[in-house]
Amino acid sequence: MTPDRFEDHAWADVVPDDLIQIYAPYRRETFVGPSPALVMIDLYNLAYRGGPVPPVSLIDRYPSSCGLYAHRAIEPTKRLLAAARGAGIPVIYCTSDNRPMAAPSGGGATRRRKASAGERLPDDFEIWSDFAPQEGDIVIRKQRASIFQGTPLVSHLNLLGVRSLIVCGESTSGCVRSSCVDGYSAGLHVSLVEECSFDRHELVHKMNLFDLHHKYCDVMHVDEVVAHLSGSLVQAAAE
Repeated sequence: MTPDRFEDHAWADVVPDDLIQIYAPYRRETFVGPSPALVMIDLYNLAYRGGPVPPVSLIDRYPSSCGLYAHRAIEPTKRLLAAARGAGIPVIYCTSDNRPMAAPSGGGATRRRKASAGERLPDDFEIWSDFAPQEGDIVIRKQRASIFQGTPLVSHLNLLGVRSLIVCGESTSGCVRSSCVDGYSAGLHVSLVEECSFDRHELVHKMNLFDLHHKYCDVMHVDEVVAHLSGSLVQAAAE
């Protein structure tokens, strides 16, 4: 892989040349690892509230919405999910555990102020309808940012024989980031799908993609991952 291809991602317009040079030792081949599972991070209704508009215009009514960035990722994520189902790999979701008496006061995914019960809608943390779980999928409810923290995920992966993860979802700087770092720390190969991940601001999204790509996971384009799951990359290599 050429250096230009390794850096051919969303951050190209915000990362300066001197930072690219500093991170040069991280350049490598990127790939989807063996025996993968698709992990869909926090693709719940709350992220899509208010529709496809800039998130800054939603902060008074829907401060947790990713607005247009969430809606922009819907079609690529549908492609990714369909490819995963077609390949027969495990599909694992996570969402927030907001059950009463589930955690002590102050426990949460981030330091952000929590919405009061009156500010929440009953289906805020249900999975967005375009990605509705199916029979055989796994849905994990978590209290912290990472899907690994305090959940049975590792035992599920062991039972399923999973050795690597394909990750998508939100937010890039928060729950996606912490899940990718924990996946890497657990010895799994992690591929993060660029077009299927998002945040509340493009700068935060791009800089976290950049840092994760160089240190902890392989940021890949959805076309690459879908081609791998469909077998076309394997066939091309054989030819």
